[in-house]
Amino acid sequence: MRILLIGSGGREHALAWAMTKSPRLEKLFVAPGNGGTEMLAESVALDVADHGGVVLFCQRERIDLVVVGPEVPLVAGIADDLRTAGIAVFGPSKIAAQLEGSKAFTKALCDEMGIPTAAYAKFTALEPALDYVRKTGAPIVIKADGLAAGKGVTVAETLQQAEDALRDCFDGAFGEAGAEVVIEECLVGEEASLFAICDGEHTVLLPAAQDHKRAYDGDEGPNTGGMGAYAPAPVMTDALVERAYREIIAPAIKGMAARGTPFTGVLFTGLMITRDGPKLIEFNTRFGDPECQVLMMLLESDLIDILDATAHGRLASITPRWKQAVAMTVVMAARGYPGTYEKGSVIGNADGLDTDKVRVFHAGTIREDGVLRANGGRVLNITAIGDTVAEARDIAYRTVDAIDWPEGFCRRDIGWRAL
Repeated sequence: MRILLIGSGGREHALAWAMTKSPRLEKLFVAPGNGGTEMLAESVALDVADHGGVVLFCQRERIDLVVVGPEVPLVAGIADDLRTAGIAVFGPSKIAAQLEGSKAFTKALCDEMGIPTAAYAKFTALEPALDYVRKTGAPIVIKADGLAAGKGVTVAETLQQAEDALRDCFDGAFGEAGAEVVIEECLVGEEASLFAICDGEHTVLLPAAQDHKRAYDGDEGPNTGGMGAYAPAPVMTDALVERAYREIIAPAIKGMAARGTPFTGVLFTGLMITRDGPKLIEFNTRFGDPECQVLMMLLESDLIDILDATAHGRLASITPRWKQAVAMTVVMAARGYPGTYEKGSVIGNADGLDTDKVRVFHAGTIREDGVLRANGGRVLNITAIGDTVAEARDIAYRTVDAIDWPEGFCRRDIGWRAL
């Protein structure tokens, strides 16, 4: 098959690596890709926002399947425009992608389908929102309604933090994404991520994972796009997985189909495991980053078989196989992330470290005249596999320590809950 993969992060490098293992792959293009994907596939300088240009590229290159990695093009409707042109896509429609694109959309679906989630209120103006949090008190959660690259959520421990977060949203810190705000009760428990691949009717569950959102050790500091992850997550017992599927994922898929907007692609379900059971924190409509990296390390089946079957409504014929092991990824980020950081620093010794136990997946990297440089906030994902969490952790951090990048940093406690 000839495949176009859209995206430039660690998730896309992991997907590209998994796809290159398939005997079905004839040619892989990545738009725009990064310093890691260019070692596996042909990089394409496509303007992904120009859907017509993407369609023309697919027609010219005889693309059999487009795999959309990040959420922004999905929310913009790229899957719809490709399907209209007769091109198969792994990824949801514009309307279905509103499960990630709008917190208010998701809350409405939860109300409609009886999905357990945090109590909430939504606002389009600052003063009523401030009145609400002052009456409700802290801790409380402030969410920009739209896409904010994983940084639009504030878990406010104090009333002052909540008010500051609201002012940030309504003062334009997140652009249009913050024009509407959802305020939620603060759920208490342990977080986990459960992924379901759906073809609109049939669903296949993937191993549960656990992400580390805060920037610094001990879950301190600001929220990020994710500083590390591991799978499977011990907190998600078989009974909890079954309950989360029955009470949250299945009703969401049923509700979307009943609306005439069936969900296809991968539904990323962010959960809080409370004393009352699993509750929905949020839906995302693409693979998690960095959760995708650990899932691809665990996958034994042919990824292209899964993606192709999903795109063509044949998922009922697929039963993915998974390694009986633990995978962990540690994110190396540029100093200053998720705030202000510099690009262009040289990264030494990141190549040649891959073995059957560890892979260095690139996220924000670029190669210039043979030199690997940092080109983003989250830059490298060192992803290891082992028989235990401790073994995977030790392999990952040994590999981190082998990389020469003084301008980078990482958390040193990834996997601490499992350990």
